Amino acid sequence: MSAHAPERHIHAVPMPRPGVLAIDAYVPGRSQAPGVAKVFKLSSNETPHGPSRHARAAYLEAAHFLADYPDGSAVLLREAIGAAHGIDPDRIVCGAGSDELLAVAAKAYLGPGDECLFSQYGFLVYRIATLAAGATPVVAPERDHTADVDAMLALVTPRTRVVFLANPNNPTGTYLPYSEVLRLHAGLPRHVLLVLDSAYSEYLRRPDYDPGLTLALEAPNVLMTRTFSKIYGLAALRLGWAVGPAAVIDALNRVRGPFNVTGPAIAAGIAAIQDQEHVAASVAHNDHWLPKVSRQLVDLGLKITPSVANFVLIHFPDAECRATADAYLTARGLILRPVGAYGLPHALRMTIGSEEANVLTVQALADFLAEAPV
Repeated sequence: MSAHAPERHIHAVPMPRPGVLAIDAYVPGRSQAPGVAKVFKLSSNETPHGPSRHARAAYLEAAHFLADYPDGSAVLLREAIGAAHGIDPDRIVCGAGSDELLAVAAKAYLGPGDECLFSQYGFLVYRIATLAAGATPVVAPERDHTADVDAMLALVTPRTRVVFLANPNNPTGTYLPYSEVLRLHAGLPRHVLLVLDSAYSEYLRRPDYDPGLTLALEAPNVLMTRTFSKIYGLAALRLGWAVGPAAVIDALNRVRGPFNVTGPAIAAGIAAIQDQEHVAASVAHNDHWLPKVSRQLVDLGLKITPSVANFVLIHFPDAECRATADAYLTARGLILRPVGAYGLPHALRMTIGSEEANVLTVQALADFLAEAPV
């Protein structure tokens, strides 16, 4: 080494930069129950209705063009989204699921020395994306498993660059009314990017709720993300989109991969968003079964967090009881989602599934409680 060369710490193997090894890799919901003939996967918030038949047909047709690169700008998909929501397509960017867009936003706006703020039980990807960008996660305590605007604003510092808010939130199923979202935005410095993650917004039709579209179209520092993975039933294709100020969309387009959305995903997404009859049927199913399952769980003596999404968080007395209940359900082919990674080791998240899956899960929990009262 030259006498004038700067000294560097030498490792025997390539080492990732600081922060990467602090990431706990995201673990998806389980999908298998060994030894069980029929499995009901209620661990990943997938729609029991599957995708629109038109989306399936478009996907199959796209198989004829697998040798071709997709449109790197997803123009036709952005136009379809724009037509469905009344948005200028130039204000939209598409990604491989909204997860990718959350990570792209972090990559574009966060770096070493910056802070990213999110709530206590916010989506795990927020922490992962923040650490991957070299920034520092800052976690605001929640109130009754719901984001607390005052607690979040109290933690804003000169280093805050991005705020993530899932609304409705996963895994709790709670939400903030639009008035609270506006209050949060008003309390943030203009240079802070507020990212509204509205992955479950289609399930929520309350008059005090807004997914953030209007704010993303009008404010200079708000990005709203959406997904085709939930109510549209295209989780396997990894497809999402975001809308925001022209300058923010430009930044994301500079950072994202050049062909980050596949041709079959584009084709299926266009067909899916045009089939609002299929969406309405999925909403109606959830509107019937979410309150019904919630009431039945409470009638069993279980505590739940009231949800507005397509899942419900079930609380057990402690982590040991939760683990025993989880094993009991899995042995019957009913796979729910432990959420210990969110700091909720005593809880299971149950997706609202088909009628058969919902009935069997409630009955299995009744049997479990009869055998081992809590």
